[in-house]
Amino acid sequence: MTKLRPAASRRAVLVGAGTTGAALLAGCLGSGNGKSVEPIALTGTKQCETCGMVLEQHPGPKAQFFYRDEGPEHDGPAWFCSAWEGFQYDMRASDRDWTRREGFITDYSAVDYEVFSDGGDQFISSHLQEESFSPVSELVYVVGSDVVGAMGDDLLPFGERADADAFADEYGGDVIDYDAVTPRLIGQIGR
Repeated sequence: MTKLRPAASRRAVLVGAGTTGAALLAGCLGSGNGKSVEPIALTGTKQCETCGMVLEQHPGPKAQFFYRDEGPEHDGPAWFCSAWEGFQYDMRASDRDWTRREGFITDYSAVDYEVFSDGGDQFISSHLQEESFSPVSELVYVVGSDVVGAMGDDLLPFGERADADAFADEYGGDVIDYDAVTPRLIGQIGR
């Protein structure tokens, strides 16, 4: 005598359909290639997209921005020797209807940074390894401090507000959220 398998329960069918639907939706909403965007190391001879300076030869925060269908003429993200130049480029890219996938900037809460003097100016160290970067929207920024980056005045990013506050207490400046990084602010820094 042959035993018949019981029919799938209503619950099993609904769970299976829900799981399949969620997987299909996740695929449709993804980045287009199924891969998340992660920061890369900015070592070697990589040159700033804006000014052409070799990144590892200059102090200060570094930036990298990934775009969906447009971008630099080389593979990977557009990279910059300063946070200011990165934001400036990204704002211009937005004006050209480029779609940013993600942007990353040095996170001084994630590294052991150094502030040093050279030629009468105070600089902050650069950090180029991929683990030194955090998403731009997850950082707070010190602006107007006595410490400069590769291109002079810059936005100095921190993943922890308490770290940014302590830095501003010691070196001056104001702590701002990501939402306050506007074209007007970038224009004022670049003067």
